[in-house]
Amino acid sequence: MTPAVGLSALHLVPGETGGSELYARRLLGALAADVDAPRLVLFAPHEAVDSLGAEPWADRVEIVRLPVHARSRVRRVLAEQTILRRAVARARVSLLHNLFTTAPVLPGIPQITTILDVIYKRFPQAHGGLLAHGMRLLVPLAARRSRRVVTLSQAAKDDIVRFLGVPAERVDVTYLAPALPASGALSEKEVRRRLGLGSEPIILTVSAKRPHKNLERLFEAFLGVAADSRPTLVVPGYPTFHEPALQARAEALGGGASIRFTGWLEDDLLDGLYRAASCFVFPSLAEGFGLPVLDALVRGTPTACSNASSLPEVGGDAVLYFDPLDVGAMTRAIERLLVDEVLRERLGRAGPERARTFTWERTARSTLTSYERALRG
Repeated sequence: MTPAVGLSALHLVPGETGGSELYARRLLGALAADVDAPRLVLFAPHEAVDSLGAEPWADRVEIVRLPVHARSRVRRVLAEQTILRRAVARARVSLLHNLFTTAPVLPGIPQITTILDVIYKRFPQAHGGLLAHGMRLLVPLAARRSRRVVTLSQAAKDDIVRFLGVPAERVDVTYLAPALPASGALSEKEVRRRLGLGSEPIILTVSAKRPHKNLERLFEAFLGVAADSRPTLVVPGYPTFHEPALQARAEALGGGASIRFTGWLEDDLLDGLYRAASCFVFPSLAEGFGLPVLDALVRGTPTACSNASSLPEVGGDAVLYFDPLDVGAMTRAIERLLVDEVLRERLGRAGPERARTFTWERTARSTLTSYERALRG
């Protein structure tokens, strides 16, 4: 194994980068705990250093603060091509692992890049403004300039091979594992109190508010549910450019009182919300992996999700599937999860069992194997 590996978390903005942030934090912890891991040097932007330094694995990783304010996408991209290369040279690492889909064009040393997904190829509207243009330019460059590409599912690998022209033998799949800490610290009563929820059943969906997440169809499906007591659809998550359109759509459909946007939630509150929910619904049209589904399964929350892209790889036989383009099918799936006790019990048992097959130790071992392959050229 190489004497030192640098990992670039240059694009990490705490609380604002969704599943990619969870991936970076959990992977680093698992790598640091692996007895065969090399020396790890983490390159992080100004905003992320304090929270990364508070992680339980921080004393086993050298964290290098880069003079970059990561909330500016343009500054991050420029720093990735300039400041990062100089920091890598000073740190004397033998391999650079870029964790957030893009990479230096001239890294100065061998590198691998985790390309989380190429959803922007299937759904160009998934990202707005400069970010959309940047993805179209930077992601193919990262793929060409990296000895190996790491991704999170076979479906994502197939897309990378198809859309970016990367040979399949250069792409490694490293499945993820449950990412949200399962503390169980908050009772359902406390969760309802904090979020101002009454006694009505809770239907939960957790996803970034972007067009390909298909939340508009979920709103329609939810409002078509026949139930003795009107449930509440809870939609947590950090704000995005698409959120105003989602809120307007919820209002136009008449769901203003029963569709609740909570904003970003702390881990303990989100954990409690998963546990308090009558069911979890994930209607996404495309995913690189689908961490929210796995986080629902580990808690035994009855789950329905779309049958698209990577989600069947995650859910296996522990979820109820629907066609994400069929609003009626989505409505029927929600109704079944609310009223079919036999189904709820089966999924409640199957979920944790399925989730146990995904571990961060396995993710770390697969990643270390990718490092070895990259260094062999």
